[in-house]
Amino acid sequence: MQGVARNFFTLAVIYGVCGMMLGISMAMSQDHSQMPVHAHAMVLGWLMSAVFAFFYHMFPAARDSMLATIHFWLAAAGGVVLVVSLYFLLGGNTSLEPVTAIASLVFFASMLLFAWIALKTIWQN
Repeated sequence: MQGVARNFFTLAVIYGVCGMMLGISMAMSQDHSQMPVHAHAMVLGWLMSAVFAFFYHMFPAARDSMLATIHFWLAAAGGVVLVVSLYFLLGGNTSLEPVTAIASLVFFASMLLFAWIALKTIWQN
């Protein structure tokens, strides 16, 4: 793997480890109030980042574009801020709700950009 494919897969592994640690922590404490954070880390983080990584690995022409780099940074920044701010929001810090909302929109923008990149790539031939 190279470029953004490697970056996305590295990010996926980090999300997976952190998401599982949170899940184990919730199980041990019997406090499942952070379940939405666990779900976001595992789906938005681990699963989606891995899918992005394998797409870019399979389509090197898409991986080498500037749009792919923009996609990576939008997804990475939006996703990390979303998961971290959601953790604190659900912990009672309601002042972080706007941060969580903006991070959600940034991640959504990254998904729209990925849709553009992916569909354009697979329908070119």
